[in-house]
Amino acid sequence: MRGRLPLPFFYGWLLVAIGFVTMAVGVNARTAFSLLFPPILDEFGWDRGVTAGIFSFGFLVSALVTPFVGRLMDRRGPALVVELGVAAMAAGLLLAPLAREAWQLYLTLGALVGGGINCLAYTGQSLYLTNWFVRRRGLALSIAFSGVGIGSVTLLPWLQTLIEDGGWRAACWALGILVLVLLVPPNLLLRRRPEDLGLNPDGIGASSLTSGPHGNIIDPAWAAVDWTLARALRTARFWWIAVGYFCGLFAWYAVQVHQTKYLIDIGFSPATAAWALGIVSLVAVPGQIALGHLSDRIGREWVWVIGNGGFVLCCLALIALRDYPAMAVLYAMVVAQGAIGYGLTSVMGAIPAEIFEGRQFGSIFGCVMLSAILGGAAGPWLTGILHDRFGDYAAAFLLSIGLSLVSAAAIWRAAPRKVRVVAGRVSSAAAD
Repeated sequence: MRGRLPLPFFYGWLLVAIGFVTMAVGVNARTAFSLLFPPILDEFGWDRGVTAGIFSFGFLVSALVTPFVGRLMDRRGPALVVELGVAAMAAGLLLAPLAREAWQLYLTLGALVGGGINCLAYTGQSLYLTNWFVRRRGLALSIAFSGVGIGSVTLLPWLQTLIEDGGWRAACWALGILVLVLLVPPNLLLRRRPEDLGLNPDGIGASSLTSGPHGNIIDPAWAAVDWTLARALRTARFWWIAVGYFCGLFAWYAVQVHQTKYLIDIGFSPATAAWALGIVSLVAVPGQIALGHLSDRIGREWVWVIGNGGFVLCCLALIALRDYPAMAVLYAMVVAQGAIGYGLTSVMGAIPAEIFEGRQFGSIFGCVMLSAILGGAAGPWLTGILHDRFGDYAAAFLLSIGLSLVSAAAIWRAAPRKVRVVAGRVSSAAAD
C-alpha cells in the first residue's frame, strides 16, 4: 500500500483519529478496574493490597512485554501490534467473569488486560504517531490521548450502571464485546511511517522538507548518532527519563486505582466517586490538548513539570478531603489531576523521541516505558500496602507528592531541549 492516497487531508490526522478512539475505549477498559475494585473486594473479602495487586500484576506483565512491543513495532508495524493488544484485552475481560479465585483475576484482569493495553495505548500509539509528526508532535499526541477523557465520561458511568444493575461480571462481558467491535476494524488502517504512503511528516511537501533547515537541532553530534538500544542504555539521559517516568506513573496510578474506594471510605456515595473518576478524564481533554500545543511552543520539560505539579495539588486535595469532604475540594482535586496532571501524556512520547530519534526508536522507547510501567505497577500495590499498614491513605499520598517532584527534576536533567528545540523556539534558538 504505497503511493499517495486521494484524501483531502494528511493521512496522519486519520491515524490520530483512530488513536483517539482506541485510547477512548482501551485505556478506560483498564481504568474500569477502579470501578470493579469495590464489588470484587466486597464479594471475595481479600485484603486491599491483594486485590489492588490484580491491577499491579497487569503492569508487571506489561513491563515484561514492553521491550518486545517496541521491537515488534520496528519490524512489523503498528497494525499487528495494536490488534494483538485488542485481542488480549478483550480475552481478559470476557474470561474474567468466570473467575472464582484470586489467581484467575490476576491472569485475566491482570495479565491479559495489562499486557494488551501496552500494545494499544500510550506505548503503542507513541511508537508510530511520533513518526508522522515533528512540528506538531505534541499537539498530535495530545489529541490522540485526549480520547481517554471522552471515553471516560461515556463509558465509565455506563459501566457503573451495569455494575449496580447486573454486577461486575456482566460489566466485564459488555466491555469485552465493546473492545472487539469498536477497535478491531479501524486499527487495520495503521501505518508505521508517512514514507510508507509516499508522504512526509506533518504532511509538508518535499520542497518544504528540503528547504526548511533542521534548525531544531541544538546538538548536531548527539543527533547524528545512530541510536541503538545498547548505545542509549549507556547514556545518563536514558536513565534520567527512566527515573522521571517511573516516579510520574507511580503517582498517577496510585491515585487512579485507589481514588474511588478512598472517596467512598470518607463519605462520598459510589455514584459521586464514579462521577469523579469519569470527570477527571473529561477535564483532561482540553488540558491535554492545550498542554500538548504548549509543549510545541515552550518545550517538553516545562509541560512535564506542570503535569507533575498537577499531581502534587491532586494529592494535597485528597488529603484535605479526609477532614473537609466538601464538593469544592473535590472539584479542585478533579481539575488538578485531570486538566493538569494528565498533561504528562502529551509529552511522554515526544521526550524520548527528540533525544533518541532514529530507526531503532521503537526498541529504545519500549525500554523507556518499561520504567513507566514498573512505576504504574508499584503505585497501586504500595499504596494498598501502606493503607493496610497505617489504616488510611495519607502516607501513600505524601509519598506520591515526593515522587512527583523527583519526576519533574529528572526530566529537566534529561533535557531534550538541549538536543532538539521545539518548533515554537526554533527562531530564538537560531538567533542564539
